[in-house]
Amino acid sequence: EVQLVESGGGLVQPGGSLRLSCAASGFTFGNYGMRWVRQAPGKGPEWVSYIDGGGGSRSYANSVKGRFTISRDNAKNTLYLQMNSLKPEDTAVYSCALTLYGVDYRGKGTLVTVSS
Repeated sequence: EVQLVESGGGLVQPGGSLRLSCAASGFTFGNYGMRWVRQAPGKGPEWVSYIDGGGGSRSYANSVKGRFTISRDNAKNTLYLQMNSLKPEDTAVYSCALTLYGVDYRGKGTLVTVSS
């Protein structure tokens, strides 16, 4: 059974930083690309970032490019998102996700609130 469990969210002031983690199980983690998505209150899901299985290829939404960094530790089956220079518009529930044999899986997410 695929399980994705996010952690690390919280309340942070504008300009601050947070590091999110996603613990994965139930599949061979290093064989699959992973992504972060977010959903702001009252809005639809938004893709944030992607990393391939080996960690050598990464991509970012324009809204977070230069501020967020995606990474992974395949030995620990864990995905990360380092978020710097946070803005109020980054407020959202952040989830990790993957597509496995044509099925989309997404964790329940962790809430990030950027506010003074």
